[in-house]
Formats: sequence, structure tokens, C-alpha cells
Amino acid sequence: MGFLTTAEPAPGRTVSGSSEWPVSRRYAWAVFALSFGLLLSDYMSRQVLNAVFPMLKADWLLSDAQLGSLSGVVALAVGLLTLPLSLLADRWGRVRSLVIAATMWSLATLGCAVAASYDQMFVGRLFVGIGEAAYGSVGIAVVLSVFPRALRATLSGAFIAGGAFGSVLGISIGGAVAQAFGWRWAFGVMGVFGLVLAGVYALVVTEKRLAPRQDPAECGAGAGTGTGTGTGTGTGTGTDERDRLRVLLPRLFSSVSVVSAYIGSGLQLFIAGALIAWLPSYFNRYYDMPTAKAGATAGLFALVIGIGMIAGGIASDRISRRDPIRKWAVAISCSVGSLVLLTTAFRLPAGPVQLVVLALGALLCAGTAGPGAAMVANLTPAAIAATAFATLTLAQSLLGLAPGPAVTGMLADRLGLLGAFRLVPLVAIGATAAFLIGRHSYDRDVLRLTGVAPVAERQNTEVPS
Repeated sequence: MGFLTTAEPAPGRTVSGSSEWPVSRRYAWAVFALSFGLLLSDYMSRQVLNAVFPMLKADWLLSDAQLGSLSGVVALAVGLLTLPLSLLADRWGRVRSLVIAATMWSLATLGCAVAASYDQMFVGRLFVGIGEAAYGSVGIAVVLSVFPRALRATLSGAFIAGGAFGSVLGISIGGAVAQAFGWRWAFGVMGVFGLVLAGVYALVVTEKRLAPRQDPAECGAGAGTGTGTGTGTGTGTGTDERDRLRVLLPRLFSSVSVVSAYIGSGLQLFIAGALIAWLPSYFNRYYDMPTAKAGATAGLFALVIGIGMIAGGIASDRISRRDPIRKWAVAISCSVGSLVLLTTAFRLPAGPVQLVVLALGALLCAGTAGPGAAMVANLTPAAIAATAFATLTLAQSLLGLAPGPAVTGMLADRLGLLGAFRLVPLVAIGATAAFLIGRHSYDRDVLRLTGVAPVAERQNTEVPS
């Protein structure tokens, strides 16, 4: 089994170039729109909590560490369960798994709306995380499976940016609803929205329609051999599939560069996670903004983070057209830039200048998402794409999105929220180091894993099995 690198076409597809569309363009964009919508619901349900931090703190007399734990437990559950649930999704069917996941996190969000204590809220948030665990990795695998390979980093960045856009909506709408009707209604609105969207997704997106167009000759060649598309008879059995997965799974960690991509992407999202979780409280405390205004302002910064994700993916695709290793340069630049800008921002006094510098730092802090996801896709087998993205999600959750809000909350209890924010950007030093190591090893790792040196993204040289 070859690797789906920049030099390799997707297995089992007729590929005339990296611009080949596996399904019709209209349906591909419909799949993207609905998958993106579910991702919005995912993060709206996750981040609505951050908008009501001040209300929960006042109603239940919670510490910042407790508030951070309510936010971090979702990412922790996502990190721990993404890999096993994504493996199950690869077997049970990705569409079915996505619909079940969306239904679960939506019902759990409705449960949070009726929580009567911190403990009940914690349990509800835990089930939100369980429902969301497989969505990011399986969802992006579904999206990438219906688009040309040449759009991989752009789509990865755009899809991952859905998390930031969902955060914008969750924080902004949640803050406005909470101020008008109470914090319980904020959770209720998010839960109902997710249930409706899950129903639409189940009606429009099906496993059968996601199947790529294939050349009849290729299908015939694969029949009876087990080496083609696996649609024929002979050795193409469930046992062979399990044996193939058993061989492929260790390759998730088979190179220094892919491990570096996992680590660097995870550490960098520590910063983004901390900002998204705590900026509403920061504006409430240091700018004296009411809940709705603080949520709306923080939502704008979450939007900036999402724009940075998309811009990072687009820049990565364009810059690496002639040399794929340049994706690493984009990630390194974003990491270093966020370190400098955010460190400067939180040393400035509250005011317009601080907000401008803070926005520039937010723009870069998650710009590594697109390049990182593209590198993972390039360095892991296509047959376990969902599992590879699950591994990336695991790293992003355990190294970034889970500890980011929680650690920031613990630091805030001791140093104040401003003091905590002054330390958060230092995590980018570790992320930069990981990306530098990955860049140094990338060419050697691709050559070792595929036997083919990295080439321009537009070329179409098939890597032999």
C-alpha cells in the first residue's frame, strides 16, 4: 500500500491529475456545506459556555479553575475518544457515525440547559465532548474524499476554521441570548440547532453517493485480486481488510515529520483555545463590558482566528506548489509571529492599540492548522485517513484545546487573568521547535516511506505499492 503523498493519486480512483473531482462538483460543495454546518454546531455547543462564564461564576460562585475545567473537559473527552471512535467510524460508516455524534452533542447541550449544579453541568459537558469526539476527524476525511487533492490544505484550513466560526456564533449569540433571557436559554438554542442540522445531514449525505467515480477497467482489474478497489471477490474479504488496517495503523507514527506535525499543531492550538475560552471574561473584567458586548467582541476575535486558519491553508497551498516542504515554513512563520505579537499585546495597557496587536496575534495563532493537517495527510496512508486525522485531533486536544482553557484558569486564580495571558504565548516556542524538526526531516521521511522524493503538488507521479 502506497502513501497518499503529494506525488500519489488516491487509491482506487481514475486520476488524470490533482484537479480530478471524485464526485460531481455540486454534490461535493453540498457535502462541504453540510459538514461545515455540523462543525459550526459542534463548536457553538462547545463554546457557548465561555460566553456565560461571568453568569455561572456569579450564580454558582465558581473559581476560574472550575470554569476552565467545564471548558477543558470537552476537549479532553474529544482527545481521548477521537481515535477509537474514528476507527469505529471507518468500519460502521462515516455518515452514520456523524449523524449519531451530532445528535448526542445536541442532546447533551440541552441537558446543560437544565443543569442545577456544577457537577451536573460537568456531566453534561462531558457528554458534549463524547458526542463531538469523532466529528472533526471523520468530517474532514469525508470532505477531503470528495475534492481534488490539490485543494487539500485549503479545505483543511477552511474546515478546521469552522471551529473558530462556530465559536464566533456560540460566543456572540450565546452572550446575547443569555443577557436577554438567561444563560439556560443560550444552551437550549444551540442544542435545538444541532438536532435540526443533524436531521438534514442524514437526508442529504449518504455513503453510496460519497463513493468516487471509478474507471470500469480499474474495477475489473481489482476484482478477484484484492489489490484494486476491493469491490470484487477473491481475497477482498473482511479479514483481508482487518489485516491491511493492522499493517497500516503503525504508519500513523512512522516518521519524525508526521509526529512533529502532530505535536506542533497541538501546542499551537493551546494558545487559540485559551484565547477563545477566556477573552469574553477578559473583556468583561478589564474593559468593563457587559456579557452580551464581551461575547460579541470576543466573537470577533474568534472570527479573526478562523480567518487566520483559512489564510494559513491558502498560503500553504500557493507557496508549496513548487516545493511541498514550504508548508512547514508557513507553520513556522505563524507560530513565531503569534509568539511575538501576543506577548507584546498583553504587555500593553487596555485600549485600541492593545486590541489591534491582539487581533494580529490572533490572526496568526492558529494559521498552522491548514499546513499541519496537509502534512499529516501527505505522510499517512489514505486507507486510514479518518484515523490519521483522529490522531491529529488527539494531539490538538491533549496538547492544546483541553489544557489551554484549564491551565489558563488555574493560572488566573493565582496571577489574575492578565498575568495568565502573558504566559500563554510562550507555548509557541515549543510549537516552533516541533515544526523546525519536522521541516528538517520531511524530505528524508517522504523518500523513506514512499521511495519517491517530494515533487510539486501539481504533478501526478504514482508511488508504487
